[in-house]
Amino acid sequence: MSMSMSMSIQEVATASDSAAVPAVARTWPTGGRPAVLRGWAPPATPYGPGHRGVDLAAAPGAAVRAVAAGRVTFAGRVAGRGVVSVELAGTGTPPLRTTYEPVRASVAKGDEVAAGDPVGTVEAPSAHCPAGCLHWGLRSADTYLNPLSLLPPWLLNGGPSRLLPVLGVPLP
Repeated sequence: MSMSMSMSIQEVATASDSAAVPAVARTWPTGGRPAVLRGWAPPATPYGPGHRGVDLAAAPGAAVRAVAAGRVTFAGRVAGRGVVSVELAGTGTPPLRTTYEPVRASVAKGDEVAAGDPVGTVEAPSAHCPAGCLHWGLRSADTYLNPLSLLPPWLLNGGPSRLLPVLGVPLP
C-alpha cells in the first residue's frame, strides 16, 4: 500500500493488519505529534520491497523518546545508521519491539526505559529521508507491523476530549 499525501494519520494507522497490536504507546517518539512523511507499506514477501515502518518529520538533533515502557535490546550501528530497539513491557510472547533510526543512542542494551524517556537524538539526514526524519518501526518476532497502531486514539486524534463552557445558554 502506498500512502497518498492526503491520508490522515488516523487513515494511515487503520490501513493495516495490526488489529492485535495493543495501543500501549503513551507518547509519540518525537515527543509532539509530527507529520507522517511516509506511511507503512508491508512487503508482500519476507524479503520483498516495502516500507517496514513510518517516517516521521524530525530535525537532526531532535530528541527521540520511547513510546512505551520497556527494555533496550539494541543500541548501535546497522549499515552505517544508528538504531535503537526497545522491547515493550507487557505485550505478550513474543513481546513487541519498536525500532528508531537514524538515532545517536543515549541508552545502552539492557537499560529499562519508561514511556517518554529519551533514547537518543535524530542523526543527520540520509538517502532514506533526505529532508530529515525518524524512521519508526514495529515487529512481533519476524513480522513487521504498523507502529502507528501502538498509539491510542487520543494520541492519533490530537489529544483527549475536553468540555468547554457554554455561555449564554439557559440551564435545563
